[in-house]
Amino acid sequence: MSLGVGEIALLIVLAVLVFGAKRLPEVGRAVGDAMREFKSALNGEQRKKDKSEDDMGGG
Repeated sequence: MSLGVGEIALLIVLAVLVFGAKRLPEVGRAVGDAMREFKSALNGEQRKKDKSEDDMGGG
């Protein structure tokens, strides 16, 4: 799935209408923080899984 220029422009306009221009940076920061936290949680789970496989001798 790829977004073209028109779709991106529409999303930006909708975001400004829904959240307002002043709150948009806050919303973007919150989404970025949530994505970063989700990614680190996934990486942490993967590390735990890898470590338990190493401890069991599996591969």
